Amino acid sequence: MAPAIFSRKIAAPMRRVEDACRSVAERYGYGEIRTPILELTPVFSRSLGDATDVVQKEMYTFEDRGGESVTMRPENTASVARAVLSNGLLNEMPLKLHYAGPMFRYERPQKGRYRQFHQIGAELYGVAEPTGDIEVIAMGADVLAELGLLDQTRLELNTLGDLQSRTQYRDALVAFLQECREGLSEDSKDRLERNPMRVLDSKDAGDQALVADAPSIFDHLTDDARAFFDAVQEGLTTLGVAYTLNPRIVRGLDYYCHTAFEFITENLGAQGTVIGGGRYDGLMEQMGGPALPGVGWAGGIERLAMLAAGSVDVRRPIALVPLGEEAEKRALVMAHDLRRQGHVIELGYRGNLKRRMQRANKVNASHAVIMGDDEMARGIVTLARPR
Repeated sequence: MAPAIFSRKIAAPMRRVEDACRSVAERYGYGEIRTPILELTPVFSRSLGDATDVVQKEMYTFEDRGGESVTMRPENTASVARAVLSNGLLNEMPLKLHYAGPMFRYERPQKGRYRQFHQIGAELYGVAEPTGDIEVIAMGADVLAELGLLDQTRLELNTLGDLQSRTQYRDALVAFLQECREGLSEDSKDRLERNPMRVLDSKDAGDQALVADAPSIFDHLTDDARAFFDAVQEGLTTLGVAYTLNPRIVRGLDYYCHTAFEFITENLGAQGTVIGGGRYDGLMEQMGGPALPGVGWAGGIERLAMLAAGSVDVRRPIALVPLGEEAEKRALVMAHDLRRQGHVIELGYRGNLKRRMQRANKVNASHAVIMGDDEMARGIVTLARPR
């Protein structure tokens, strides 16, 4: 499971990621939504697709005491969609939402990705026009800029087309992959039967070499799908959001259509995607609701925090070091007053001067205020800088 998170090492950067998302989302007019960690299993099995790796291999699913199958959420887009349906929000279009919270997947732990991990995200419902795609991608770029990370990432863009485009492309891709089936990894052989487009996203070096010559979806787009994607590209260019085209981006879940995108860094090893998303116009219908267009993204908080950790300015405390019974009482009151004024105060609970100064060093205090009974009686203290 996830390791314990210590505030001075990674929790502070994680909080900064959440704050950046919240600040940018509010400027875009997005309100915060909080969904349950536990959902009924069909929320995910119906929306993500039975053939996806998430449903097949990664969900934490169990039977509750009432005999119902429940799942710890592996992602939040389906949870948000369920909340929109069940809370009477369909009449509030366009609906603009953002979130932050823990997700759970049983998978091999990776750098910045654990079986309990955390995500920020944004969802836009009720906008069928390419403007929606442009807006959410620009928002993702602004979150990265807010964190000072935009220049450490690149935006890769693809289209999955409309249903007719995907059907035509799937047929061409399957025909190509069947010709080189024996050279595929076992995972990709399985995906070829269940979800062939996921073979394009394989991290296996042999698979990557084989699919380098695979047909491109750009050659199978309908006129409408091509016009939609052209409009998205034009909008991003107008806003100055740089991107590169990557026809291998497919995303891992069944509800995506049209735009798919990822912000990728080279600074976290092989698993470099820090924000990913796209359009999912069929999601609400899969969940039993009306046809409702949607587009959004999610970002890994741990990964973003690892990138941002070096630039986070953690406020250094002031250490109060009382020596003597009267000084202890005075220090308690002083610490309380200074905290109310907005200062970060470290107050030692016990120990002699040496031990308390060691503690001041350990917490990286900016100053130590040494308060002895004799000095306090004369109305003075000693101000020192820890090593």
